[in-house]
Amino acid sequence: MTYILGISAFYHDSAAAIIEDGKIIAAAQEERFTRKKHDFGYPFNAIEFVLNFADKKLSEIDNIIFFEKPFLKFERLLETYVAMSPKGFLQFSKAMPTWLREKLFQKKMLFNLLKQHDKNFNNQKKIFFSEHHLSHAASAFFPSPFEKAIVFTADGVGEWATTTVAIGCKNDLQIKKEIHFPHSLGLLYSAFTYYTGFKVNSGEYKLMGLAPYGEPKYTDLIKKNLIHIKEDGSFRLDQKYFNYTTGLTMTNDKFNNLFGEKPRDSKKEKITQFHMDIASSIQKVTEQIMIKICKSLRDEYKISNLCLAGGVALNCVANGKILKEKIFDNIWIQPAAGDAGGSLGAALAYWYIELNKERKFNKNDEMNGSYLGPSFSDEQIEKSLKSLGAKFEHLSNEDLLNKTSDDLVKGNAIGWFQGRMEFGPRALGGRSIIGDSRSPNMQKNLNLKVKYRESFRPFAPSVLREDIDKWFELNTDSPYMLLVADIKKEKQNAMSNEEKKLFGIDKLNIKRSQIPAVTHVDYSARIQTVHEKTNKKYYDLIKNFKRKTNCPVIVNTSFNIRGEPIVNTPEDAFNCFMGTDLDNLAIGNFYLEKNKQDKFLKREYINKFEDD
Repeated sequence: MTYILGISAFYHDSAAAIIEDGKIIAAAQEERFTRKKHDFGYPFNAIEFVLNFADKKLSEIDNIIFFEKPFLKFERLLETYVAMSPKGFLQFSKAMPTWLREKLFQKKMLFNLLKQHDKNFNNQKKIFFSEHHLSHAASAFFPSPFEKAIVFTADGVGEWATTTVAIGCKNDLQIKKEIHFPHSLGLLYSAFTYYTGFKVNSGEYKLMGLAPYGEPKYTDLIKKNLIHIKEDGSFRLDQKYFNYTTGLTMTNDKFNNLFGEKPRDSKKEKITQFHMDIASSIQKVTEQIMIKICKSLRDEYKISNLCLAGGVALNCVANGKILKEKIFDNIWIQPAAGDAGGSLGAALAYWYIELNKERKFNKNDEMNGSYLGPSFSDEQIEKSLKSLGAKFEHLSNEDLLNKTSDDLVKGNAIGWFQGRMEFGPRALGGRSIIGDSRSPNMQKNLNLKVKYRESFRPFAPSVLREDIDKWFELNTDSPYMLLVADIKKEKQNAMSNEEKKLFGIDKLNIKRSQIPAVTHVDYSARIQTVHEKTNKKYYDLIKNFKRKTNCPVIVNTSFNIRGEPIVNTPEDAFNCFMGTDLDNLAIGNFYLEKNKQDKFLKREYINKFEDD
């Protein structure tokens, strides 16, 4: 058996993954253990978890692969400063000490950090470095169900590359084209994230969720001034409007003057129709670029399968548009598409490309539903709940599913903690908060009373795979909640003339369909298909709910509040349960009711985590 450990760290979303003879065994993000959102530090806890799961000491691991090349990254930093100097001296001077002290000598630094796990680990020659976008591409292609595919990756920036195209065939993967820094679709989207008052590298979801409330009034302005898009979808950004190469902000005064307003101060200023229109405009431009690139690639390479990874691949609205255009016969997206997934991609790239190992195919995929994190036995859960002073009952599987579905029908918000934790940013029925999709109040209540976040943010439906085409304009697997499609016309509620006149957030309270809790203002939904094979307990719960309601769709959002990483342990789950207005907690085969808990155990939770 050959064991390979993959590591991503030191930018954002640090993670570790382990593979055994090419088979994905375990993977997790560091943030889930440290409770620091997007934790970028050395993933000590994640590495400990994957080693323990594989029952291996570090000295028994055959190879350790870091997800990018520090020297290439340093070269980009240095060359950018030389090209732009004397602008950017402040940013350059802030970055240099860390690079010269630590990052430039990352192999030695990694070796010293890795020794913490095992004093017998003494072979520095086991450590290798992948390239950032090769790691992304490998994470998308090798776990996919395709023998051959075009692999499209896009994010902020790796070493130099920001966008790449690779061709994968069996166990081979070769990058064919690249767009280099500072021209970046990810950084363009992040510039607008910053401009609308959200946090870069975490608020991009908010920008995407805000877009349907606006009109794309500024698309022509963006395309005329900020970005030049060629026929094949490749692009160049006009750096006169941006500040990310030399400054500590994303945009500059020229950018502000172009749109007529300064960046929104989220602490002082509310979101206005202007910000909704800006969000709508950049979302539309992003979709147009991605569709243009995909059409060009299909024409050029004549390959019918597409794989996606990189932070931009988490733009599920754009993914849904690519699917709707029928450019490719099949699309597969890595669920941990951001930097966390780079740890897995680095390990897989080494196994298949460097070691030239044969690749076996799985007609679904090799991700195990993305349930690759820790799990807890009922004995462990009971011990934790008792130590926390929780009041609970232990139920049979059948009784648990019955009680949970009954409470869903009553309109309760329920914490659902089952099996292995998900790898990637989405909760997929392992660490989820669930509710009745038919409730007209569920979206608002979950946002304001449970998640403590902006009321406009949409929730996803979890739907039985066999029922998807009866409720949504989609009939393909979407197990990782990375495709957006419209609610079926016959399930939609037509808007009155008065309702059509409403603007922005006022649209929120209109009951748009038979499943209003998961219907966005444009009648779209970010869909998760639930499969019996990968998550039987969650599948059975929704089936139980369907028997009682004739509806195979429930609300699924991540088990956390805004700014908090998704819960990992029973303790995390109980703390979140007691710190929010969740009504029930189904954890393993234990069931908790809020009104039976000791009121002195209620947590002050809303200020525990910084807003993301």
